[in-house]
Amino acid sequence: MSIKASHKIIITLIVVILAFLLSCFIYKSDFIQKNYLYPFKYQNIIFANAIENNVSPYMIAGVIKAESNFKADVRSVKGARGLMQIMPETGIWIAQKINYKAELNLADPKVNILLGSWYLSYLKNEFNDNEVLYLAAYNAGIGNVKQWIDNYDWPENFNEINQIPFPETRIYVERVLYYKEKYQYLYGQ
Repeated sequence: MSIKASHKIIITLIVVILAFLLSCFIYKSDFIQKNYLYPFKYQNIIFANAIENNVSPYMIAGVIKAESNFKADVRSVKGARGLMQIMPETGIWIAQKINYKAELNLADPKVNILLGSWYLSYLKNEFNDNEVLYLAAYNAGIGNVKQWIDNYDWPENFNEINQIPFPETRIYVERVLYYKEKYQYLYGQ
């Protein structure tokens, strides 16, 4: 090997190592995480509804990140709408429960977060504050989770995410809990 070739290899190796170190630094940077990876839009609305419904604002942010990545006008293939991906039928049911009389525009962040945080609170109460179960219910439905509890004899303190029978729901619960922790770390008091 010539001296020129060995110099090229050494320089390339140094550039690769420096690029790796720089990317690690940038990825770990709070500025990059807050502004590009984990933005926290609608904080005022989220915090107000979190207080009103006794739900962690970081849990709400985690659900929004997982459901819509903070895009208010998103609509799923199945018809779920808005930041927290609420099905229209569920939105109507929630609106009746909370006596909401205004227009039910699920693409409106205020309306969507109001309904979605109330629903999270409802599920939280339904499943005795068990985050794994109430997030699974948010994704797969209350009926499915109650059936799993009965069929698999899950205890009240169930936390074995890997035992959730629906792969999509398993992944969803893991993601939301990860995002909740991220948001709490980046934006918590």
